[in-house]
Amino acid sequence: MLRYSALQETTLKNDPYPYLVLTDAFEEGTLQKVLSDFPVIQHPGSIPVAEIESGPGFEALINELNSDQFRSAIEAKFDVDLADSPTMFTVRGVMRQKDGRIHTDSKTKIITVLFYFNEDWANEGGYLRVLRNGTDIEDYVEEIAPKAGTMMAFKVTDNCWHGHKPVVGERRSIQMNYLVSKAALGKHSFFHGLSAKLKKIFS
Repeated sequence: MLRYSALQETTLKNDPYPYLVLTDAFEEGTLQKVLSDFPVIQHPGSIPVAEIESGPGFEALINELNSDQFRSAIEAKFDVDLADSPTMFTVRGVMRQKDGRIHTDSKTKIITVLFYFNEDWANEGGYLRVLRNGTDIEDYVEEIAPKAGTMMAFKVTDNCWHGHKPVVGERRSIQMNYLVSKAALGKHSFFHGLSAKLKKIFS
């Protein structure tokens, strides 16, 4: 489903931390299958993929992202060994005013991969920014529109600051992480699952 040759040719940027952006990540005809089968999400938060209902196009993408082929492509791009790194998948569909605040990812994550699934994005907010620091959303190196078919991946470092200006409403994405251990996977899965249930109840 993915354009591996394009991923291989995409420049890995190192300022301010290792990351890449591929705006046309899908082979012709495959993106629409994912869009058609993307789960209907009506509450905020990062929801574990295991807790959602989706169609075959979406499930096929998750299976491919979990494949040795994709793992090898990411290993080569970031010069890391992910052979013993479990994967975690979460999905978002709805954003709140407070979402997108500046942060770095947890040190239990090695690589973060994001895919966006929003057609005709026209909102002024919601553009992911690769930031130089943890305090100024305007001090960014690159701004990435969350348009359908866009892939962004980065290596988790002490300074992997990122965030976006507020947006309220639909903003669809998949986040994939390669983690340091199975224990980390269990911890993240538990807290994401609990958080998703609470947000569903109180949203």
